[in-house]
Amino acid sequence: MKTRKLLGLLLALGLLSAALCGCGGGSTGQTAESKPTDGSTSTEAQAPADTQPTEAHPNEITVGIAQDLDESLDPHKAVAAGTKEVMFNVFEGLVKPTPEGDLIPAVAEKYEVSDDQLVYTFTIRDGIKFHNGEPVTAGDVVNSITRCIEPYEADVLAVEPLSAVEKVTGVDERTVQIRLKEPNTEFLAYLTLAILPAEYDGQDTAPVGTGPFRFVSRAAQDNIVLERFEDYWGEKAYLDKVTYKIIENADSILMSLQSGAVDLFAHLTSTQTAQLGDGFNIEEGTMNLVQAMYLNNAVAPFDDVRVRQALCYAVDRQQILDLAFDGYGSLIGSSMYPAFGKYFDDSLTNHYPHDVEKARALLAEAGYPDGFDMTITVPSNYQPHIDTAQVIVEQLKQAGVRAEIQLVEWATWLSDVYAGRQFQATVVGVDASTMTARALLERFTSTAGNNFINYDNPEYDAFFQEAVSAADDAAQTAAYKQALANLTENAANVYIQDLADLVAVRKGLTGVRFYPIYVLDLSGLRWTD
Repeated sequence: MKTRKLLGLLLALGLLSAALCGCGGGSTGQTAESKPTDGSTSTEAQAPADTQPTEAHPNEITVGIAQDLDESLDPHKAVAAGTKEVMFNVFEGLVKPTPEGDLIPAVAEKYEVSDDQLVYTFTIRDGIKFHNGEPVTAGDVVNSITRCIEPYEADVLAVEPLSAVEKVTGVDERTVQIRLKEPNTEFLAYLTLAILPAEYDGQDTAPVGTGPFRFVSRAAQDNIVLERFEDYWGEKAYLDKVTYKIIENADSILMSLQSGAVDLFAHLTSTQTAQLGDGFNIEEGTMNLVQAMYLNNAVAPFDDVRVRQALCYAVDRQQILDLAFDGYGSLIGSSMYPAFGKYFDDSLTNHYPHDVEKARALLAEAGYPDGFDMTITVPSNYQPHIDTAQVIVEQLKQAGVRAEIQLVEWATWLSDVYAGRQFQATVVGVDASTMTARALLERFTSTAGNNFINYDNPEYDAFFQEAVSAADDAAQTAAYKQALANLTENAANVYIQDLADLVAVRKGLTGVRFYPIYVLDLSGLRWTD
């Protein structure tokens, strides 16, 4: 087990003074289906003839997940990345992403953009239906978008980029026109926003969308059941039924897989996958997350940039990958992961080389020559973050910083750390809700409601505003890169990695597809033997 491996390596390095616990994962493979990338039209791929269940398997699977979903299943209220990961299969926007990172028509069958980039005209698919059997109309689209511009309902989250909309109009039953106040090169990506039936009020508990799977039931803290939507507009899902089984106890994951209770589990560690035996294939992608030790910039001593920089020098990120992840993962140096190719700045990756003496000198300069005590709050249902925190604790000791880990349940982390901002440091991964740099970087502006680290830097705010206001793609990219450099230079957080995504898939089950955002696509999964 990684517990023993990690323990032994830390002892050998002279880093360990107390027993640690943890697990890990292992190996290869990625598939992707070809999709149309033309922004004006889309085609429907034909399902292969062999889509029937075999004698060995019923035409359904059970997928393990490490956390329950948000209390509300309304996609316009969802906060947790895990909720979006699951509901990707239930909801669609006017456009949707492909595994290759393109945006293709979904609820809309085609769209046009005016020469001045101010008017987007969408044609809704003929005959497309919601899961409740009702046709999708222009009124549904208009309501879904306006609902998230200036929310008039409790808990609906404002989508700030939609503030660029001057007017959204239903031209006729199948045509919607969106006029912007000014050109926005990222705007189309935000039209992955879920389209919902305007006259339906049960989204919190019985969500209704247009995706390849429809919601059937939910048992809080236990399971979520989806079934294939037979009237789906596009290529039908192969599986009849998918049950998500919530397994928050990391020790129960292997048992659930090995016993046959679960057929697929994503986001595993290398030791976990290595222990599974011959009954599984391991697919490897990336999680498309920015894993970091996030710091509360508003509380001492983390309100001092020298202290934050000292922590960056004290942490050996490559050693974290080697000890806790068997070398898997991609090092990062700011709040951007490699899949966002044009925005990812690899020159920031090694901005803080491991240097314990430099860390000690900065701490002394900041008034902490003997170090200080700190607490790292970690959600107990994410073993990769626990393993990372354990190595960090031992590394910080070398710089005189005495850290202890506080494990909390996911719901507590959301309420106390994310929403309440009552923490010193935390190890988690932050995802992008859409395939835009804005989705990752807006949270660090001083006025952002989800700025849980309390980062307050006028220069950063200016770079970000320059980026979102840019009409030219090159200028926008340059401004985003300046914002990323600002986060790195001011050590807003201790950046670590984009974790490898190791997915255990029972043999005979194929069709796993990785996306450049944090989702799990069920539509291509099928039994082949």
